Amino acid sequence: MARGRGWLIAAAGVAFGAAGTSYGARELLHRQAAAARRVIGKPLGEQAPHADRVWARQHGGEPLKLVMLGDSIAAGLGAERRKDTLGGRLAKGLAKRTGRPVQLTTGAVVGSESSALAAQLDAVLAGHAGQAGLLDAGRYVPDVAVIVVGGNDVTHRVPVAASVAHLVAAIERLRAEGTAVVVGTCPDLGALRPVPQPLRSLGSRASRQLAAAQAAAAVDAGAHAVSLARVVGPFFITNPDEMFSLDRFHPSALGYRRTAAALLPSVLTALGLCDDVPFGHHAPAPEAADR
Repeated sequence: MARGRGWLIAAAGVAFGAAGTSYGARELLHRQAAAARRVIGKPLGEQAPHADRVWARQHGGEPLKLVMLGDSIAAGLGAERRKDTLGGRLAKGLAKRTGRPVQLTTGAVVGSESSALAAQLDAVLAGHAGQAGLLDAGRYVPDVAVIVVGGNDVTHRVPVAASVAHLVAAIERLRAEGTAVVVGTCPDLGALRPVPQPLRSLGSRASRQLAAAQAAAAVDAGAHAVSLARVVGPFFITNPDEMFSLDRFHPSALGYRRTAAALLPSVLTALGLCDDVPFGHHAPAPEAADR
């Protein structure tokens, strides 16, 4: 997702690009962005906890290789402990369901747009991503990759077509390596209560448009897609004090737990360990999955 302070001015710019926006409306959005930026602040910094390790090593056997790509949500910013990051939660859940250890590698970087996926993937496949010492130098092929990205694309006004093209390129590279892919689509920015109206509604509309485009493109490229706005978004809207961290912008430990639980069914399905996908989950057509 976007950086805590800097995104609001850019988000206001989304509205400025709309035809017919009056000077008074632009000034209102500027004031709203400035006020929300002061409220949100930047208490978490820009470094998520290091969660890369082999989880549930006690299970024994060859670990499943899980990679996290994308922005601050994929990196786990907002969690205070590594086990509460999105990657940590997914690794533990996957280990529990499969009875195998899970090797977690985080290529995600706080503040990333979709255009950063290529560099993240370069680092992962070359064995250079993640916590120092976890990966050996050389080719590294994950079993499954989870991508959560898009919030920064919305706030920085990246065209949807360009954003989706970067996502598809990453999916195709991973699929060519034999890696299963799950995409958590762009969260609904309308859940950010510190952002006043009408700025919040504009962010919500833009993020939902991107999420829909991401889901369609991901499925067509052979990935599984999870609509985070539909599957977990309502929890953030109805329980913001519990679901958001100190900055009221990134998920809390509970927020990441809910998000991981929302993603896990598609991770299991992508690995061939589950057949059914619940509401808000989208599986690729057989011909796309076999590419």
